[in-house]
Order: sequence, then C-alpha cells, then structure tokens
Amino acid sequence: MPDLIPFPRERGRRPRLLDLFCCAGGAATGYARAGFDVTGVDIAHRSNYPYTWYRADALAFLTGLLDSGEIAGFDAVHASPPCQAGCALTVGTNASRGWGRSHVQLIPELRVLLDRTGLPWVLEQPTGKAPVRADVRLCGEMFGLGVIWHRVFELCGWSAPQPAHVPHRGPVRGWRHGVYRDGPYVAAYGNGGGKATVPEMQHAMGITWTDEREELTEAIPPAYTEWLGAQLLAILTGAEVAA
Repeated sequence: MPDLIPFPRERGRRPRLLDLFCCAGGAATGYARAGFDVTGVDIAHRSNYPYTWYRADALAFLTGLLDSGEIAGFDAVHASPPCQAGCALTVGTNASRGWGRSHVQLIPELRVLLDRTGLPWVLEQPTGKAPVRADVRLCGEMFGLGVIWHRVFELCGWSAPQPAHVPHRGPVRGWRHGVYRDGPYVAAYGNGGGKATVPEMQHAMGITWTDEREELTEAIPPAYTEWLGAQLLAILTGAEVAA
C-alpha cells in the first residue's frame, strides 16, 4: 500500500475523494471542478488520468485502506465498477446473439467495503440490470451535452435531489436495426455503424484530456459528477448549493 497523507480537515481546505475504477478521469474531473481533491485507482494503466492515481485492484486497494486506517484520510468515495455484467447492451442484444463473454459482478462485494468506510459514497452504473439503487438518474440532455448517456447513482450517507428529466431533442445518430437515423446526439460507444468519432465524443462529452476511444466509451461526462459533487460538498461543508 502507498503512504497516503490524511486530509487535514481545516477550514478552507478541499475535501478528498477516492475515485475507484477511475478509468481516464471523467468522474474525477467533475468532482475536482466541484471542489474536491481526487485520488484515482484503476487496475489498468491510466496515463491520461489528470490527478493522482494508483494502479491497483480497486477492491484490494480499498481493503488495504480500511485495514490500515488510512481511509480516514478521505471524506467521500466514488466507485464506477465494470458495468458489463449488468448493462442493457450486454444482457440484451449481446447476450441474445451469443456475443461477448461472461462478466463478474463486483457490486455486492464492493458495497460491503464501501459501507465499512463510514464515509458518504456514490456507486455509478448505466441503466440496466445492475444491482444498484437508482437514487439519482442523470442524462446528458440535463446538461446540454451531445450524448444521452443515462446513468444511475446509488448514494449512501447522503442524498441529492432528482433533477427533472429534460425531453430528448431527437434520436441518437447512427444505424439501428438496419435503419440509419440522424439526430442531435452521437453514440459514444463501440465503433462503426455511424457511431461517434473520437473528436465527436470528446466534444459531446466535454472530455479533452484523452483521445483513446476505449477510455472515452467508459467515461462519465464530467458535468454529471460536477453536479453531484456540488450537492455532496454542500453537505460536507454546510454550504448552500449555487443555483
């Protein structure tokens, strides 16, 4: 385990957030913009991650922090575990056609560890069959983005209001069931079939620091966690959320 310096909870200092399964830092950037110091953990090499990060198994890293007591150096935790075991695409179209492979569901074990931290936490997943409580649902149109990108967030130790869902302005551009549709949103996943190019994904999601397709397709638009982070920071600091 690396040595982590406990965060001194002094007036004016930024709270620290642990970002598990951090990928390239979409969620982290939103939390940083909201006012957190972010530390990421991912099992893959993430040279594009824009903050302090450790290459490690996220569950083992969190267990180490709990066993050593170093979790006390953090004020909140966000986790975005691999979604393939529960996302609609994997359990729907891919499964029905025999595509892909089996995936391990990490969420039950992860939730036990998150509860052990005693900290407010966020567990994020796509909409689908993942065993995640949908305390908040967010969509790209809520933030004027060029992707739909529905995501659900389970919150523990705190709560946030559910923003009103904004009606979509049209379809997602691309081929679907043999029919090509044009629309104001791009498909920021996969490749081919009218799906977004890397520059289109960067622009639509508000992510500029990575140009790797795999990282972009796994990312959360920073606008989502900037909004969530503002709600959480207000609770931690007793401040009011700016309108």
